[in-house]
Amino acid sequence: MHIPRTRQLAILIAFGLGSFSAGAEPVQQPVKFAPVPVVSIFRPLQANGTADDALASGRVVPGQYAMAPHASKRWRIAFLFPHLKDPYWVGCAYGVISEARRLGVAADILPATGYDDLAGQLRLTEQAIAEKYDAIVVSPIGMTANNASIAKARAAGIPVFELANDSRSDDLTIKVTTSLRAMGQEATRWVVRDAQQRGMKTVNLGLLPGPLGAGWVKGEVDGTRIAAQEAPVAVNIIDIRYGDSDFKGQAKLAKEMLAKHGPRLDYIIGCTGCAPAALAPIKAAGLGEKIRVVAYDLTGDIAHLIRSGDIYAAADTKGVSQARVAINAAVNVLEGRNKDLPHTILVKLGMVDQQNFSDYPFDTSVAPDGYKAILSYDPAHN
Repeated sequence: MHIPRTRQLAILIAFGLGSFSAGAEPVQQPVKFAPVPVVSIFRPLQANGTADDALASGRVVPGQYAMAPHASKRWRIAFLFPHLKDPYWVGCAYGVISEARRLGVAADILPATGYDDLAGQLRLTEQAIAEKYDAIVVSPIGMTANNASIAKARAAGIPVFELANDSRSDDLTIKVTTSLRAMGQEATRWVVRDAQQRGMKTVNLGLLPGPLGAGWVKGEVDGTRIAAQEAPVAVNIIDIRYGDSDFKGQAKLAKEMLAKHGPRLDYIIGCTGCAPAALAPIKAAGLGEKIRVVAYDLTGDIAHLIRSGDIYAAADTKGVSQARVAINAAVNVLEGRNKDLPHTILVKLGMVDQQNFSDYPFDTSVAPDGYKAILSYDPAHN
């Protein structure tokens, strides 16, 4: 069974990447990628746990993840994404392909069609096992639904790494993600600080966190609940609406939320595909001056909306950096460079709003403006 591949690369890492400036348009500038601030977590730790469980139970070592040297051979690595329907995963694709070129390895990005396409992701995993890839990097659709396929790949001698989306599999070689609970906490803490500055004593939140069952969605909501309980003002979560992160579906959920609770809401916090989709329904409901939108994570689109003032702030899980660390970690393992492997590598979160926008390091988080996702790179054909 053959996985089709494209044969082109639009952005060359050696010549830099687009970044945001304080002005109206992104600029091009040479970039040498700095080591990525991370926390590495080592065993022993809780069995069948999440990344946040590992953070609470394992040996935690703060540090920097340096980029790996060029590979000694053309390793083939498959990346199983849940979809490419929003800019977050386009940013991850950019991080993967640009690093594959730098490292001299072959990378194929194999996306499912969405969080409702678990069967498709499992089928692509079977395909990658049959193709005998040297490594698989999966962004699981479910917390446990991918576990059997991960175990099958490992039994076939293929190391499996996790990128961004969390799971409870103990058959992974390394998890590369961030504290998903902290993502929810940071976004909600920003809301609380903003509300206090506005003199508010009570805050009513609506949440559009994404698809129910995805690990990152649970982390967002858990983190928001924790931050709400700890807040110095009363924070009420009055509605949570779950759904796939496509724009049309999220706009419908936002419209339904506003129809039921609109005049009571002060803030809506949404995922990368969710927060932008809420803007038009809020405006149509005549609530643009009342409801402030905050994002659980950052994309290029959300960065532009923060600059324009349509979205007020975003936590940042640094998707490009996560993708870079994941492919570098895979190459280091394939090259036999590590003796003591961490169970989990957490990339340090960021937080961006209009106050720090002008000097925020967007190149660690989002793809350059205008970047079109490329699904394959092979040094043998480029």
